Amino acid sequence: MDRDLTFDPTEHPHRRHDPLSGGTVLVSPHRTKRPWQGRQETPATTERPAYDPTCYLCPGNDRAGGETNPAYEGTYVFTNDFAALLPDAPAPTEEDHPLLQRSGVQGTCQVICFSPRHDLTLAEFDQAGLEQVVALWAERAEVLGRTWRWVQMFENKGQAMGASNPHPHGQIWALDTLPALPAAEDHHQRAWLDHHGEPLLVQYAALERERRERVVAETEHWVAVVPWWAVWPFELLLMPTRHVKRFPELTAAERVDLARLLGRVLPTLDALFDTPFPYSMGWHGAPTGVGFEVEDEHGVHDHWQLHAHVYPPLLRSATVRKFMVGFEMLGEPQRDLTPEQAAARLRDVAPGGNR
Repeated sequence: MDRDLTFDPTEHPHRRHDPLSGGTVLVSPHRTKRPWQGRQETPATTERPAYDPTCYLCPGNDRAGGETNPAYEGTYVFTNDFAALLPDAPAPTEEDHPLLQRSGVQGTCQVICFSPRHDLTLAEFDQAGLEQVVALWAERAEVLGRTWRWVQMFENKGQAMGASNPHPHGQIWALDTLPALPAAEDHHQRAWLDHHGEPLLVQYAALERERRERVVAETEHWVAVVPWWAVWPFELLLMPTRHVKRFPELTAAERVDLARLLGRVLPTLDALFDTPFPYSMGWHGAPTGVGFEVEDEHGVHDHWQLHAHVYPPLLRSATVRKFMVGFEMLGEPQRDLTPEQAAARLRDVAPGGNR
């Protein structure tokens, strides 16, 4: 039987390589034609009040740890009552076998309330509200970066991503060592700069702005794309258009413009399936902390570029999610919808256009 063996990226399986983390994703676009017989659910619709007297994040309420929140009117930060990291944790004793090794870690965990309003998500914030959140991220990155080597700012939105409270909030985990994923990004960005003479994500942002296949939204200083190597169906990568190593280095104009970009891409996700789109979103920037700077031929951490990852799990509808199971747990991640197709679908539903 004759078959056309000319490669078509929208029809034929192939692997895409992630130069940032060193990973690989299997892309199987022909599978989008298969009938869906999996789980179907009706999305729950709940109205939330602007203030919930039972919410431990609302202003003036008692938290689970016994403290009382102040009557805050903007953003609010406090140390997590059940922190995963402790600033004074002792070092573990040494094990007697090379297969049973462990190391100590110290750090701190904070909760950041984006607003006193219980009934909003970031996708529903106005420009002024988003600018307050961006200012909070910059301030926390600056303060915690004076002490800790890695400052991980992130938000888990929605029950599908394990959020235990719908109040708009995020977290910051700061620790004295590089976690595994940032360490991989550090290695691959350094290697890219050594071989190509330009930071990896600076070059990548310029490439995506030129080709436009995967661009979802663009502002004067920022671009949001479904990355070439995306694992999650509608994964996003947010990047500044100039070389910026860390969040506090953003100019006033870039911070305002970042709020503008968030005000476009987050409502776009919600519009895709007409539901508050769950996700995990977090920022990666150059390592910080006194004594952690590493000078090389290109300068101190010049291989790094600030960026945000947005990992939304929904696949086919407001309730049908992508699961990492089977081959993905035992082999490598796999996706059906190509990143180009995902970006096109997001552009098509962007409220008011995303340019």
